[in-house]
Amino acid sequence: MMEELYRQARDAMEELVTRANLTEGKIVVVGCSTSEILGERIGTSGTLEVAREVLRGLMEPVVARGGVLAVQCCEHLNRALVLPRAALEKRGLTEVCAQPWEHAGGSMATAYFMALDEPCLAETIAADAGLDIGDTLIGMHLRRVAVPVRLSQKTIGRAHLCAAVTRPPLIGGERARYPQKIR
Repeated sequence: MMEELYRQARDAMEELVTRANLTEGKIVVVGCSTSEILGERIGTSGTLEVAREVLRGLMEPVVARGGVLAVQCCEHLNRALVLPRAALEKRGLTEVCAQPWEHAGGSMATAYFMALDEPCLAETIAADAGLDIGDTLIGMHLRRVAVPVRLSQKTIGRAHLCAAVTRPPLIGGERARYPQKIR
């Protein structure tokens, strides 16, 4: 089962970063409920064992492109994000003081915090792409204009997948309409 979860995570992330044209330094935010992966209600049955395998699959495609993974904590840490300290400092993000653990932050955030050499938590981020595993609501951490990506894979384990890429806002062009009278 664990190898299958790793493969599903890797394949989903590979498709997302390809569709997002992820380049060096770009950020991918992930929210993940290991409870949902196991077919349970979010926040009830999290496990570090599942988190580590899924995380391994998620990291490979991002790291291979020089991107940055940011993992969203659960609501008990106000959905702060675990990321490498260098990424936080490079972007001038606001650091918050907490350390996730399985019952406050979630298993995935805990596994990522433990996997990083210099982990930290950011209050918020504006990511270039995102993968939501188990309906954890990552939208607040995407850039303002998010575009849904329909992945060929619909689940990891039993958790629903939702993916998005972002783009700059379109403020004119052939679809734009303007009022006849401009103030």
